Amino acid sequence: MNLNLNEGKELLTNILDQKRDEDVITIIAPPYIHLDSIKRMLSHTNIGLAAQNCHNQESGAYTGEVSVKMLKSVGVDYVILGHSERREYFKEDSIAISYKVNRVIENGLRPIYCCGETQAERKDGQHFEVIKEQLEQGLFQLNEIELLNCIVAYEPVWAIGTGETASPAQAQEVHTFIRKTIESQYNEFTANSISILYGGSVKPANAVELFNCSDIDGGLVGGAALQAESFATLTKSF
Repeated sequence: MNLNLNEGKELLTNILDQKRDEDVITIIAPPYIHLDSIKRMLSHTNIGLAAQNCHNQESGAYTGEVSVKMLKSVGVDYVILGHSERREYFKEDSIAISYKVNRVIENGLRPIYCCGETQAERKDGQHFEVIKEQLEQGLFQLNEIELLNCIVAYEPVWAIGTGETASPAQAQEVHTFIRKTIESQYNEFTANSISILYGGSVKPANAVELFNCSDIDGGLVGGAALQAESFATLTKSF
């Protein structure tokens, strides 16, 4: 929840003026009220557009909510679901999020499904168990083709907005676990084909080392994406 509309458009203008790696899949995820204007600005680029959330119903008496059909009508390609802040502040659990995943898939958009453990869960050695449950409850209702339309994002909650980052070894370990968990439910091809992003205080200073890990396919970036130069640098970190 950053930047008003004019500030968001200025940021995107500055991003588009930067030299980015055009071969890297790049997705912008602004607030709801920016989506239509941002989509127009992206019309002649290869940058995708994501919403930060959606409601699990197509329509109805849900004042203040936004449906997938509404998002699709303004050109959204992806929807972030289950972000750690949604789980923490709005008490969304993986089963509730699974209904949103289903709705996004039904409408031909691509979910970016977030999973990850809190600091307490990691200290207790529960992180693998927590992540496995989040995957099972949030994604494993999908068939193989539907799952391949998803992107998974691993967010160690203890490393979001704290300046603390999981070491490349820690991040790689969890990404490998996610891939193995998907393989056990589906198959090796599906596990190797799905993109798994790392989202925990990614910034230019650590991006190259993180993205060089074999099972880390990209980043779900927060604060570092609010500066055009930083954003562009991240696209060149692969």
